[in-house]
Amino acid sequence: MKNLKTQGFVLLDVDVVALNNAGKSNSTLNENGVATKTITKNGRTYAYVSGQAWRYWWREALQKNCDWKLSPVIRDSKIAYTNADPITYPDDDVFGYMRAATEIVIDSKGKEKKENITVTRISPLKNSAIVSVAAVTVAENWSSMARQEGDAVPYSKQEYSAVMKGMFSLDLNMIGTFSNYNRTGYMNLSAALKKKAMEKGATEIDDPFICNQKLIRLDQAVRIQRAVDTVKALKYIAGGAMQTDNLGDVTPKFIILATTNAGNHPFSHVASSTGGYDKIAKLNVAGIAEVIEDYRETFVGKIFIGKRSGFWNEEDEALKNLADQFKDLVVMGTVNEAIDAYCEQMKNQLGE
Repeated sequence: MKNLKTQGFVLLDVDVVALNNAGKSNSTLNENGVATKTITKNGRTYAYVSGQAWRYWWREALQKNCDWKLSPVIRDSKIAYTNADPITYPDDDVFGYMRAATEIVIDSKGKEKKENITVTRISPLKNSAIVSVAAVTVAENWSSMARQEGDAVPYSKQEYSAVMKGMFSLDLNMIGTFSNYNRTGYMNLSAALKKKAMEKGATEIDDPFICNQKLIRLDQAVRIQRAVDTVKALKYIAGGAMQTDNLGDVTPKFIILATTNAGNHPFSHVASSTGGYDKIAKLNVAGIAEVIEDYRETFVGKIFIGKRSGFWNEEDEALKNLADQFKDLVVMGTVNEAIDAYCEQMKNQLGE
């Protein structure tokens, strides 16, 4: 079984947004001021969207645009968990889960008994936070509710404009593939779920990493569809706080997609910033070329790069030269063309 991972890098371009809020603002005297999420690095402030928020948007896009039936969320006192059924619900498969449950089993005497079982699955989809490429100056803007009689009700919110970067990795081997032996992190399926999977056409394969153990793998067509949907959902992803009057487009304006046979993400530093107080974001095309050269032996198939027209057009010539330099490896196009072409390659890789 080949070790295949989708490695993705995206850039967003947003203006006057507050994509992920952080509760009450401490920088205003208004009692109902709202802060946006920021983080400090090397004395500079960067706006960011949490990885959890990005995953929420991603799930929503899969439900609305790819017809995924999402796993129901169960609330039990102060904890919440999904149904933990990756056979029925593709998001449990792709996004992972942990659930302590009770299952009816048959003991050695043929009698039914309740057995406590904890099922866990490490998410095949891993993603970073989405963070501004360059440092930002967050604006604290005053607003008011003034349509009612009497005094206006003031409030404030923090807003920013930024080019933002994010990266993700999708373990193609893990999609639709489960273990169920009693070892921490490896009990993906209960006995009942394993039986359900086998009845739906799953097969057992040898675990390539643990001797004398079997993995349960869903039908190939199901695995391919789930992987393709996960990547294609990036074309439709939407979300963010305060969208009613701070509408922002969070689909990628630049994307790199590649399959590798190694775990580390190679594209983490292909966007950087320059200028006074480090406030000008730029694409590091030389850095992309360096990564391709340094990790050439780890890439499986082509590397697909997509850019939306109107976004950083000054980089078009450098990207064309990059494609010419690695014409046996790099395919350039629009963002959606890159996503579609990569998904076709991924179908073939999963089908091998």
